[in-house]
Amino acid sequence: MLILRSLLFNLLYYVNIVVWMVAVLPTFALPRRVLLRAVKAWARTNLFLMRHVAGITCEIRGRENIPPGPLLVACKHQSVWETFALFLVFDDPCYILKRELMWLPLFGWLAAKQRMIAVDRGARSRAMRQMQIDGRRQLADGRQIVIFPEGTRRAPGAEPAYKYGVVYLYSEFGVPCVPVALNSGVFWPRRQFIRRPGRLVLEILPPLAPGEDKAAFFDRLQAVIETASARLLAEAGAQPADVAALGTGENERESA
Repeated sequence: MLILRSLLFNLLYYVNIVVWMVAVLPTFALPRRVLLRAVKAWARTNLFLMRHVAGITCEIRGRENIPPGPLLVACKHQSVWETFALFLVFDDPCYILKRELMWLPLFGWLAAKQRMIAVDRGARSRAMRQMQIDGRRQLADGRQIVIFPEGTRRAPGAEPAYKYGVVYLYSEFGVPCVPVALNSGVFWPRRQFIRRPGRLVLEILPPLAPGEDKAAFFDRLQAVIETASARLLAEAGAQPADVAALGTGENERESA
């Protein structure tokens, strides 16, 4: 049954993506906010499919921890799930993503319309500078800049691999940083076909005020996200053997 439900969910999920991408093409001639509303609606249909096909319910905790105004959001990254779910958590998120995604037909066009920040991870210092410039423009519009501090998806329980990019942006932007923990990788594992039923939880943690020492911020950010994520993994019933089955967390090196 688990295999059949996973198969049906995956099929419907990808069909849903294609249908929505084609359906929103006319929004290119309209204000960006029109497309944003469509993206939020698409995200809701994904949650509907997760609940009613894959048997995964989703809980968002800590919304009261989101301060008003422009923000830097540092989110744990275990699954595809958070790449769309954060649209339903924050008012107008702007993702930092790798430049290659902008080359994809339809998706890249839509991401450009939403003014996502594309990063050439091979450029290093130049990429950091471009992130800072583009990020300031989006913050000026009151948006929330979303970065995955580890740069790529990591298996639940994998050794943390936080990158310097989040520290650089925190020091340059001068806005609060909102840490986000989750356990999505237990239910929607990276590079796996199976979707495991259960309660997926995303927790928004208290914001870190701007102006903190860089080293102290880096240590504190990692500590609060990893501690909360470990608690959510335990809450999901993930045992060490289960975590090992979801992958070692090793992935290609990425510098953002």
